[in-house]
Amino acid sequence: MQKILNVALAKRSYPIAIGENILTEFEHFKLQAGQRVLVATNETIAPLYLQTVINMLEKHGVKTDSVVVPDGEQYKTMETWNTILTALLANNHTRSSTLIALGGGVIGDVVGFAASAYQRGIKFIQVPTTLLSQVDSSVGGKTAINHLLGKNMIGAFYQPQAVVIDLNCLKTLPQRELSAGLAEVIKYGIILDAEFFNWLEQHIEDLLNLDSNALSYCIYRCCELKAKVVAADETEQDMRAILNLGHTYGHAIEAELGYGSWLHGEAVSVGMLMAAQTAKSLGKLTQSDLDRIKNLLIRAKLPVSRPTQMPVESYLPHMLRDKKVLSGQLRLVVPTKIGHVDVIDGIDKSIVLNSIVNT
Repeated sequence: MQKILNVALAKRSYPIAIGENILTEFEHFKLQAGQRVLVATNETIAPLYLQTVINMLEKHGVKTDSVVVPDGEQYKTMETWNTILTALLANNHTRSSTLIALGGGVIGDVVGFAASAYQRGIKFIQVPTTLLSQVDSSVGGKTAINHLLGKNMIGAFYQPQAVVIDLNCLKTLPQRELSAGLAEVIKYGIILDAEFFNWLEQHIEDLLNLDSNALSYCIYRCCELKAKVVAADETEQDMRAILNLGHTYGHAIEAELGYGSWLHGEAVSVGMLMAAQTAKSLGKLTQSDLDRIKNLLIRAKLPVSRPTQMPVESYLPHMLRDKKVLSGQLRLVVPTKIGHVDVIDGIDKSIVLNSIVNT
């Protein structure tokens, strides 16, 4: 069964289509015959879905070019961004062209950023193929590339014209990538929806087994929750920061170990536990709720211990480069109970370090 969800952003509003076998359904792409498109994807996804998308578009009179870039977080770089821009230029694309991001979170972020910059902004469409990108990174218009000194530090807020989520793409997803996506799923329950967290406790194995009904409900609910936050705070001036639960710690792990060593969702999993430990140390979270969070992450086959090869003292320099830092003071998102978080300024660094040690 197909579901359509609208992200309400006035003139920049757009639909999210969720269903099985919808990569071949032209109406979800919001294109017209005669338009020009560049499909950008990676070396893993290209053999699986690129020709399907090209055939569908050309069948409906859309002139289509494509570009294939390397796969992996380590390629979320200025070089990959430039490769996509070069493909647009080499194929004489104009301001009326549309970019399609076919792939996971890395492709979505880099392609979206390229769309924001090419001729000062062209339309783009998100076609996320991983669970993480389907529930999180494809929705909300955050686009970026990484820098050696920080993750997602160079980018733009730039909304797509449509998001097309085909559940069947998850059938080719490795188990590790599926679990990484579940970290972001669990995050939504922790920050916004205790009932959804309860549902996840009952259905986490169904999601791991790719039960279509469970996946459809889960992805829709995650997109619905994120869409509400984005509609209220599109450019992360206030409320949207709560979506970064675990990310300040997690980004430190990714940057220190090298992008791609740990998957983003794996780093976020451990980061959420570090944030939960911080909240417990501050007297804001019960041991019972911390245990529920940890147990659900374990059942989702996610890591719950910090990487042993990373010195504790190496976290803070990375964390102090986080986009939420104000006047040199850490701002951390911490859970206060299942379904609610606070953003706290000026937490004593000894509490932060102790939370890392205890994870």
